[in-house]
Amino acid sequence: MSQKLPMTSTLEVRDRCLCFRAQRAARALGRRFDAALKPVGLTNGQFSILMSLNRPGPPRISDLAPFLAMDRTTLTAALKVLERRGLVEFALEPGDKRNKLLRLSDAGHALLMRALPLWRQEHDAVDAALGEIDLDALKAALLKLGEV
Repeated sequence: MSQKLPMTSTLEVRDRCLCFRAQRAARALGRRFDAALKPVGLTNGQFSILMSLNRPGPPRISDLAPFLAMDRTTLTAALKVLERRGLVEFALEPGDKRNKLLRLSDAGHALLMRALPLWRQEHDAVDAALGEIDLDALKAALLKLGEV
């Protein structure tokens, strides 16, 4: 008969595991923002990708993937969906034709303009629900955790 893991180990992981808590919080927040952005036809992940493209110069996928903490394959698949919707455009980098540059299309900009007030409204509701939590400290801790 094999030895079984004691319940105390399960409780230890439940009470200590930062990964579990971060994933749980991310899923809950993701569902909230998915619902908030649904009227404009975006998921929270798509909103984040589009917002990350709202910059002065077009980034390469290899620059964007680490910023979003995504692997290139997953990001490329997500970008293709946005490209098919006419929200993102690809161009070859002038100095290196192997690299694709990304930019928001006019339709992508217009959709972000419609999505941003929804995001702000939901973010205000989340901030209010967190009450007395020091949001600056929370954001700093999450940023640090993303660098571990």
